[in-house]
Amino acid sequence: MFRDECSLELIAGKGGDGLVSFRREKYAPRGGPDGGDGGKGGSIVLRATTGVSSLLSIARKPRYKARSGEPGGPNQRSGHAASDVILEVPVGTQVIDAERGHVLRDLASDGLELEICRGGKGGRGNMNFATPVHQTPRYAEPGRPGERRTVRLELKIMAEAGLVGLPNAGKSTFLSAVSRARPKIADYPFTTLEPHVGIAAVGDHDTLVIADLPGLIEGAAAGAGLGHRFLKHVERCRVLLHLVDCSNPDEDPATAFGVIEAELARYSSELAARPRIVVATKVEGDEAHARADALEAALGVTVRRISSVRHDGLGELLEATRQAVRGVVAEPWA
Repeated sequence: MFRDECSLELIAGKGGDGLVSFRREKYAPRGGPDGGDGGKGGSIVLRATTGVSSLLSIARKPRYKARSGEPGGPNQRSGHAASDVILEVPVGTQVIDAERGHVLRDLASDGLELEICRGGKGGRGNMNFATPVHQTPRYAEPGRPGERRTVRLELKIMAEAGLVGLPNAGKSTFLSAVSRARPKIADYPFTTLEPHVGIAAVGDHDTLVIADLPGLIEGAAAGAGLGHRFLKHVERCRVLLHLVDCSNPDEDPATAFGVIEAELARYSSELAARPRIVVATKVEGDEAHARADALEAALGVTVRRISSVRHDGLGELLEATRQAVRGVVAEPWA
């Protein structure tokens, strides 16, 4: 199952304590201070990687704690620093401060790292405190505590093209027809409750990453239905494919189209201007073709007609999407 958010308690390691020690050798029974410094505590680092596709693996453990640094040793030996804890997250993960609610970092590219909790500094041993006046200091610094923080991780799907449309617009069927993705498909609203990503072959040497996203409803920008949980994923897509069901005689395609566009505009003006391709789905008879024609006339833009069941128009739509993604045809919606 895809999980797109989780909360974690993160605790970096404490620094090792400095040591109080004095050199004791055969010919120097009362040598000077030689207590070493403590080692640095382990930090907690978040690293984005394409090798991880969801937050599920790290969400199973809600609390992560790094090890403490080793204490200082005699003969001016410093303690070893503790190893950092590296948590690998999917590319596209946003790190949010759970208490204040602001975004700390957007891990939007492969290999990007964030030291979210820094390990505590090791304490200084007593050799650091010797002076001409005070030559035998009998104190050392304790190691400092590591940082701790509660964060919320949210994954925004990284896809070249995102499928938008009312529930039951045919998004899941389309994705399964053009890729190996197998989203749940059924004849009732909100079949897709979590995002699915598929890779579609375009021509002989190119591919498209397409995200099938949960269906919108009226009021989604205000949080109705799947609301913001859906819209946050749409922000990552370079091109939107707006799918409109043209098979239902009781539903006006232009009205259905307007509902989604209004929600996108309410959520973000930038999102409303994102390049998109309008797609009439389930066009498998004369009446469906007529509704697709009416939709095209009402909008004044080209409407692509497809039947995912019959595989009609899929190749042409993928090619048009590839051109839009590559910037050949990338007119924003207005």
